Amino acid sequence: MSIKTESELIAMKRVSKAVAYTLKEMKNYAKPGISTKQLDDFGAGILKDFGANSAPNKTYQFPGWTCISVGNEFCHGIPSTKKILKEGDLINIDVSAELNGYWSDNGSSFVLGEDKFFHQKLVDASKSILKKAIFNIKGGVKISDIGHLIESEAKRHGFKVVKNLAGHGIGRSLHEQPDELLNYKNRHDLRRFKKNSVLAIETFISTTSSFAIELNDGWTLAGNRGGYMAQHEHTIVVTDNKPIILTEKNEIWN
Repeated sequence: MSIKTESELIAMKRVSKAVAYTLKEMKNYAKPGISTKQLDDFGAGILKDFGANSAPNKTYQFPGWTCISVGNEFCHGIPSTKKILKEGDLINIDVSAELNGYWSDNGSSFVLGEDKFFHQKLVDASKSILKKAIFNIKGGVKISDIGHLIESEAKRHGFKVVKNLAGHGIGRSLHEQPDELLNYKNRHDLRRFKKNSVLAIETFISTTSSFAIELNDGWTLAGNRGGYMAQHEHTIVVTDNKPIILTEKNEIWN
């Protein structure tokens, strides 16, 4: 969507606060020994307190309230009573929701407790790349140039980008135009970012895989060549200068 009125901006800030706070609190709640279903139920309770509806459940009938992916799972992991969190796990939580007809989206990968399996370097790269990408976005900038920046930074850190996952427009629905905000340079994409547009900008930084494939559960994605992936995501409003980061309360850069 494109923000045209103050009331629209207020509404986007309200739903963005809900998803950002939920994500932050879920990360704080995660601990070894609990199931991803327990973690999901905890997040669902926070969304309910805000009066917000789970976006993947409402839009796609996803079998959970948030997406929680663990280990080699890249994204869209289904919460389960059988999936128990362990010290050193690489975890991704993606929280998106609708509130009063407005939608917002954010996500974060993190290491649970001690970095026993050396995932922190990947997580830190994803965080820093997202920050650099977002602060290079303003009205008139080529979308493909930001994709090029993300891929270049990933290579500089010794990683790859996942080419079939992308950021997207958001606001009046979960996925809107502009779609396919890719993590690499598509030389055929001549589009430019537009002032006042609302976007979900996200990184997909991988150790060994360049594409995500769907697993047998019909939802979870993993790498075509295995390995691990870190994702970080903010919902923003494009301006002529620095973007407005609507989901800043998730504190994923802290």
